[in-house]
Formats: sequence, structure tokens, C-alpha cells
Amino acid sequence: MNNEKQADKSPENSHEQQHEHHHEHHEHEHHREHHHFEIQIDRQHFTVKERFRTGLQLRHLPTPPIGPDRDLFEVVPGGSDRKIANDEEVEMRNGLRFFTAPAQINPGAIKPGRESRLVTFQ
Repeated sequence: MNNEKQADKSPENSHEQQHEHHHEHHEHEHHREHHHFEIQIDRQHFTVKERFRTGLQLRHLPTPPIGPDRDLFEVVPGGSDRKIANDEEVEMRNGLRFFTAPAQINPGAIKPGRESRLVTFQ
């Protein structure tokens, strides 16, 4: 009877060790997965490998790059969307979404392309 208990324990113990090893391996794979992040900019999908990217780096993902005439925003579900400065680092995560909008550098200023319509009277 004693031998049967040892025989019972051995496969069980071996199974536990395999399970622990598998769990560690799974964690390692899971950790490695974090090196690829699926993000969107203006509904275009991009895969990035860096954990942190600056606003400037994000602006260079689309082709052509996002110009200075547009601001870059991070979509914040349930909150206010966040404007991303060129030198600001953003932590990447899967499903992160960004959008661009016309830059509001000087509200009330004449919009580009309208200067030719100005007529000066002397």
C-alpha cells in the first residue's frame, strides 16, 4: 500500500512541477508580448515595439507624417482627450487611440490660404 501512495504522489508531483514550469513560461511569453502594441492614429492601425514613444515619434508613424498644422490628441474614454506635445513621452498599450485636429495656435488668426483674399485700401 505504501508503494501505491508513492506511485500516486510521483505523477501528481511531476504534474505540479510541469504546471509551475508552464506557468513561468507563460509569464515569460506574456512579458514578451508587451513589446508589440497595437495603436491607432486617425483610425489607421500601427504596431509599435517601444514601450514609450514621444509625440514627435507618434507623428512620424503615418505617411506622410502629421504636420505642425495639426495637434495630436490621445483619446481618453470617459474623459477629456489629452493633447500630446512633441517632447511628451506616452506609455504605449494595446488599443491606444490618437486623433489629430487642426492646430489652434492663435485662435482668431487668419486661416492659411485666406491671405490672398485680403484687399488693402490706401
